[in-house]
Amino acid sequence: MHVNPMPNISGLLILPRVRVQNANAISGQHTWGFPAMSAFTGLMTALERKLGPGTGLEFYGVGVICHDFQAQTSGEYLQRFNLTRNPVDKNGSTSAIVEEGRIHLDITLVFGVAGDALTQDGDVLSELAMSIARTLETMRIAGGSVIPGAYPSRPQLIALPDAEEDLAILFRRLRRRWLPGFALVARDDLLHAHHAEMREKRSDASLLDAWLDKARINYWPQQDPSGQITWVHSKPQGSGWIVPLPVGYGAISPLQPEGSVSNARDASTPFCFVESVYSLGEWLSPHRLTHYTDLLWYPSHDPDTGIYRCRNDYCIDNHAAHDNPGEHA
Repeated sequence: MHVNPMPNISGLLILPRVRVQNANAISGQHTWGFPAMSAFTGLMTALERKLGPGTGLEFYGVGVICHDFQAQTSGEYLQRFNLTRNPVDKNGSTSAIVEEGRIHLDITLVFGVAGDALTQDGDVLSELAMSIARTLETMRIAGGSVIPGAYPSRPQLIALPDAEEDLAILFRRLRRRWLPGFALVARDDLLHAHHAEMREKRSDASLLDAWLDKARINYWPQQDPSGQITWVHSKPQGSGWIVPLPVGYGAISPLQPEGSVSNARDASTPFCFVESVYSLGEWLSPHRLTHYTDLLWYPSHDPDTGIYRCRNDYCIDNHAAHDNPGEHA
């Protein structure tokens, strides 16, 4: 069980067309091509801490719409990262090349927020949104540098209306502004459905087998009535832009007291060894989203299982979530 913070949200902070240079394109041990969502939930926490309580805003979720990207790779079918050699060391010898995957991004960030600041009038909210955008320019996003500059449209800080009809009208207007682009949502349901299909054919199939099978394109021969052999693949047209992605971390050791593990980055915080947790996601055009909660990701932690992961409620029945807003499985 985990607490769902979505009911706490009473406003949206929208930072349009943020350009990021040299962000980390290697999102996990088995995936690359876009930063992990944990990088954006981490950005949300870092931004909230940098703004401080005096801003009057609390951050609960973050959504990402990608408008353009440029992976720093070369090659055609087999791609290689464009690597740089570090300066010579103190002895004058050549430093080793450290493989780093980089990507340039053009993204819109949407934060689900709450707080006393949302009670201000429109002009004050507009100035506060611009101030937050300037603060973001001094920070890193997934290890990449934010390029300062004029926004095609001003950042927005919007208080959400109480009436569902007014909220639906507002969200339809907002999602049109995010075109063209693609929003990343969670598709855990596809992973479990594919696992169930595999188990019908092979009873010992695991979730890892299902994830690996969904993460690649499988080809097999098919013979038509005339005897002609054609090759078909596992991703037919219309099946969606499905991608494997890391969604958090799972503990592989007990929680160690602070300062008890040598060479830990922070000696004042308890330490735990973890491994990545993977699932499936889908890139959707924003006009296919029906509610702002479909877009937002939020961090959750289950101390009983040692799972820290980023969650997105796109696949969860919103009506059921509203009936039990405190928590869900």
